[in-house]
Amino acid sequence: MGDSREDRRTGPRTASRDEPYGVLFVCTGNICRSPMAEVAFRQIAAGVILADGTSLAGRLDIASAGTSGWHAGEEMDPRARAALDAAGFTGSGTPATQVSKRGLATVDLAIALDREHLRELDRIAPLTTRAALLLEWGGPAGVLEVFDPYYGHTERFTECLELIVPACRGLADDLAATLG
Repeated sequence: MGDSREDRRTGPRTASRDEPYGVLFVCTGNICRSPMAEVAFRQIAAGVILADGTSLAGRLDIASAGTSGWHAGEEMDPRARAALDAAGFTGSGTPATQVSKRGLATVDLAIALDREHLRELDRIAPLTTRAALLLEWGGPAGVLEVFDPYYGHTERFTECLELIVPACRGLADDLAATLG
């Protein structure tokens, strides 16, 4: 596999019924952006039916992590949860954890929410983990980073989710075509 971003975004691996395809969403503290993406993507993937009649979500192992360990063990920020609830996304994200080389070895695709996260993934596991920016699957023209809503008001979490959801739909379509 080459080292270009496009080569690392996709790959030949497919999930079997015995071995799910691992998708890891990565942000800074793992309490805002990445758990919102995890929850939204899990629900979106559950609604995608593959050619064999199974749900895409059943073929995936979906989680999230942060580049820092500041919030390890904590649940997502209540403002992130409120934005998900208001948009109709149920379910919980995984408790905050810090991404590691060992953890990256267990996933097939690591999805960064901004360029700094992508650089950190490249630093931790250069050329061994398929990684990409989430908005490569469907962000507004010219926008590739999901801003950090942490220091903003509740509305910023809603705006953040509005960037995440279309990209999660694009990712689900891409994985359905690849894994289906």
